Amino acid sequence: MSERFTCDVVVVGAGMVGAACAFYAARTGLDVVLVDRGPVAGGTTGAGEGNLLVSDKEPGPELELALLSGRLWAALAERRGEAIEYEAKGGVVVASTAKGLAALESFAAGQRAAGVEAAPVDAGRLHDLEPHLAPGLAGAVHYPQDAQVMPSLAAAHLVRASGARLLTGRTVTEVLRTADGAVRGVRTDQGDIHAPAVVNAAGTWGAELAALAGVCLPVLPRRGFVLVTEPLPHMIRHKVYAADYVADVASGSAALQTSPVVEGTAAGPVLIGASRERVGFDRTFALPVVRALAAGATRLFPFLEQVRAMRAYVGFRPYLPDHLPAIGPDARVPGLFHACGHEGAGIGLATGTGHLIAQVLSGKTPELDLAPFRPDRFPPSQEAA
Repeated sequence: MSERFTCDVVVVGAGMVGAACAFYAARTGLDVVLVDRGPVAGGTTGAGEGNLLVSDKEPGPELELALLSGRLWAALAERRGEAIEYEAKGGVVVASTAKGLAALESFAAGQRAAGVEAAPVDAGRLHDLEPHLAPGLAGAVHYPQDAQVMPSLAAAHLVRASGARLLTGRTVTEVLRTADGAVRGVRTDQGDIHAPAVVNAAGTWGAELAALAGVCLPVLPRRGFVLVTEPLPHMIRHKVYAADYVADVASGSAALQTSPVVEGTAAGPVLIGASRERVGFDRTFALPVVRALAAGATRLFPFLEQVRAMRAYVGFRPYLPDHLPAIGPDARVPGLFHACGHEGAGIGLATGTGHLIAQVLSGKTPELDLAPFRPDRFPPSQEAA
């Protein structure tokens, strides 16, 4: 039997970004329905490491969003930190050569001018921060503002705290529109949800939802693997990664790229990344990729050679061609809003995104300029691609 719901706003996608949109929209007094074809955090969020990073972002709109999001995450952690496994652990970005260190320190100088805390660490002090790091590294930069959450827990807690009506196991099949083209809700395989506003928080599948509304948003999946070790004592104190990770994040290449990223978790296992490649939604296990991740991790932390890997899992980052998410109203369809395309930064940027979407939905001026995130900013050539 089909059901019909009416609300102020329907958020499509119950991952971390959708959960944050529902949470902040509900806090403004809006009646919110959150709908997903799967469970909460069943897509990219459930395959993420939970990183809340400023360290990998150059000065510009994404860094401004990351700084806003970091403040909002810290505020949430004051009340829910233990429940979401929030760790203000900080990040350490290491360089293996003097040339690499000079480039890293130059990058950090620009970040400091934009409000990031970034402290140079010479080779002699590296082991004070991370006693088990490999010898011979040239130096590093320490980022105290980097943090981590357990993403599935965080999404579930935000959904619960929002008070939004949660409808899982329902596939959106159509974006309903009025005769003059404005949004009037969505149709699902189990009934309609009527609302004057629809938020596309469908992550890697954001292009599909946009197409249902008759617009193009060129979101593509960018595959990544994560290797998970057996539970260990607290031997890695920060999120630690090699400086070339920043370049991999910024690259538009479809080819495979790997750079070592290593961090512990509150539960004990160590998470090892990071790989990036555009291969569509191919979930095939790729042993060479996982081997490359393991090799990179042991170069940073030699003790990991003796540690067993429990499992590896795969996820798809929602990639947009200019590496910025789509956030805000879509000028092409009144009532349609986008909150997707965050690539690998969706967990960290979710709170700021949800906060900004809620401000726009409630008629307020958003705290950040949304112009760089405009959903209709892409030229036809990129949309077609």
